[in-house]
Amino acid sequence: MEEKSLVSLGEHIVNKLALMLDRSTCGWRQLASTVSEHPKFRFSENELTSCSLQVLRPTGSPGRAVLAVLADRFCSLNVLLDCLRKIDHQEAVQYLTSSVAEIQISVQPQSQQAAVGSRVSLTCRAFGPPDLNYQWFRGKEEILGERGTSPELILCPLAPVHQGHYICRINNGIKCIFSQWAHISVIRSADCSSSLLTGSVSGLFITSHPQSQVVSEGDTLFLECNALANPPAQYRWHHNMVPMEEEKSRLLQIPCLTTAHRGQYRCKIFNLYHEAWTDAATITIGEKDTMTISEYKIQHSTNRTPLAKQFYATDKIALLIGNMNYIHHTQLCAPIADVHELTNLLTQMDFKVVSLLDLNWQEMHSAVTEFLLLLDKGVYGLLYFAGHGYENYGNSFMVPIDAPASYTSEHCVCVQSILTRMQEKQTGLNIFLLDMCRKRNPNDDIIVLPGLIKVTANIVFGYATCVDAEAYEVKREDVTNGIFISFLKRRVCEDEKVTVMLDRVAEDMGRFEITRGRQALELRSNLSERRSLTDPIMTPENCSASSSARNLQWAVAHVLPQSLCLQFDCGVKVQLGFAAEFSNVMVIYTRILEKPKEVSSCCAQLTDFPENEFTFTTCLHYNYSHMNEEVQERQTVTVGKPLVSKLNLHEPRPSFSASSFICRDSLEFAPCSSITEDLISAGSNACPHSAETDKKHQTDADFPYSSIGSNTPVETEASEIVDAPQPLVTGKSLPHNQINDTKYNFSDINGFHSY
Repeated sequence: MEEKSLVSLGEHIVNKLALMLDRSTCGWRQLASTVSEHPKFRFSENELTSCSLQVLRPTGSPGRAVLAVLADRFCSLNVLLDCLRKIDHQEAVQYLTSSVAEIQISVQPQSQQAAVGSRVSLTCRAFGPPDLNYQWFRGKEEILGERGTSPELILCPLAPVHQGHYICRINNGIKCIFSQWAHISVIRSADCSSSLLTGSVSGLFITSHPQSQVVSEGDTLFLECNALANPPAQYRWHHNMVPMEEEKSRLLQIPCLTTAHRGQYRCKIFNLYHEAWTDAATITIGEKDTMTISEYKIQHSTNRTPLAKQFYATDKIALLIGNMNYIHHTQLCAPIADVHELTNLLTQMDFKVVSLLDLNWQEMHSAVTEFLLLLDKGVYGLLYFAGHGYENYGNSFMVPIDAPASYTSEHCVCVQSILTRMQEKQTGLNIFLLDMCRKRNPNDDIIVLPGLIKVTANIVFGYATCVDAEAYEVKREDVTNGIFISFLKRRVCEDEKVTVMLDRVAEDMGRFEITRGRQALELRSNLSERRSLTDPIMTPENCSASSSARNLQWAVAHVLPQSLCLQFDCGVKVQLGFAAEFSNVMVIYTRILEKPKEVSSCCAQLTDFPENEFTFTTCLHYNYSHMNEEVQERQTVTVGKPLVSKLNLHEPRPSFSASSFICRDSLEFAPCSSITEDLISAGSNACPHSAETDKKHQTDADFPYSSIGSNTPVETEASEIVDAPQPLVTGKSLPHNQINDTKYNFSDINGFHSY
């Protein structure tokens, strides 16, 4: 099951598996907890809550919800089976194992020697799932035409060009398996073959030896050797000089590696008269570069490629901007989720991330200037933008939320201008991920000259769409991400050269039926080194001062106010806590800590948010048990400038930031730039009125995430209120199983909008 993911499971298998997880004592909660050991598949508290609430629906299933999340994150069957075994769910393991048919090879192709002009047949046959297809390869080259798609490969008349290694790939469209290698040796006469094998000292010639490897636990190990011999050779593998009785072919395959499999492997090759040993291959269990089975098998040449040179970044900085609530243009939905998810993924790779939502022209220019201050020599700089955009004369322009209806380059931010300024910092890697349209702007005839771009061989542009094309988001109930991020989030953490990673994203997008022929990722790069987003950070000793200043500047933009306790005249004590979703989004929690017995009910609300200094009013509503009328008390709270408001993004910069907050009374993003987010959560001792207020936020919220990424400041409530209610919001992402299984009709999609 090595190449199969949960996406490939049939509907009936998922339903049966979900039923087992719903009714079992070792069920979906234990599975979610166990699979969270893998960072890529970790469940947040909100996601677990969303899964548990499925029981309130007539056909809801928490188990199915968990499987849907795992499928969306491209969890493999191997990982799922491993987790099911860890929670000792034998029924699910047995059912899943028996339900997924494996491709098994019954006839392997065999190495042969034949004279020029003769007829040679290589045969490979397999059984298992229906609709099996065969593909023959000679080395890395596929044999095209009908001859290469049959279980039997005929080479007739045999010629010297036919000499080499052959392998057959069997697939059913979902998974594939490779045969063992077969070597065809072309001889010009029978005497030549006889003298080659019988005239040598050993009478047996080893053509290839097994190669040392670094692999990870759970991987499948492949080792291979080849020999020419007359009579034909036999094979016997040894692990640390102990015979492996069942391994008697040229290809050694060990699935699900453990530490017990480390050590040296050698193969004894022999026939009736002769015997020889291959070189020892050392297998180390540890970290390795990502390599699929097919890639490994295709690399059958005698020597493995030496380990790639390790590159380092002096630091890694990312600026992520998501513009949605445009004043004069189409409103977008996906950027908030796209920025949130990419923030968490980049944080896992040690990026310092500044994530900003809904910036006007002034704020975008100021944010870029602040971003440039964080860069330095050898730093990896990444800029991601999701929103409206266009491209004129080879220059890309990001559109701020306050751009007029007929905007030009004067109202936008030029990406190429940012690149020239990044190059002045001597950055080690410059990455631009632009999730926006690239149609030409008919209102803009100005040719912008951003400045001379230096030849640095360290620039990567990943465009969500091609030139003069649009980038899309699908406005559906079960979809929040834009098309680009839906596929990028699967690959972005791979330990691969940036361009290789983006190429794979492009291939994934090319298989997406909705946008096929309408949106395709375009990669532009002059990157000459194998630099990856996962490269480690190594700060040079002579850069300690600049590094400290950079860390301080980043930290300043992510400092939250300290939690506060407000004592009201009626005896009620209210706790205020602060948390961050984005670098310019702050969530304020309230909790009733104490109330006198004579107060029958109370709740706290936040009001009167100003445009500049962050001073607001906490309004306490309460009722006395002997009175019907509601009483109110107010206290003014000042918390200074939290998060990026310290950077004053609203103020112009000399060359190229008003604090932006999000108001969340009804979770509508206001069109202005200086707004405040307010989420009120009641404590466990709150009155029914408070509970209703909290419920309103739970049900009306369309804010897709409330879990705080590891890069953002944690909630600053004191330890005594750690159990304060968290906002219950639904986190939704593009389910990959629907991408593959659902047949979409482009014209039938409602709300299919471009950037």
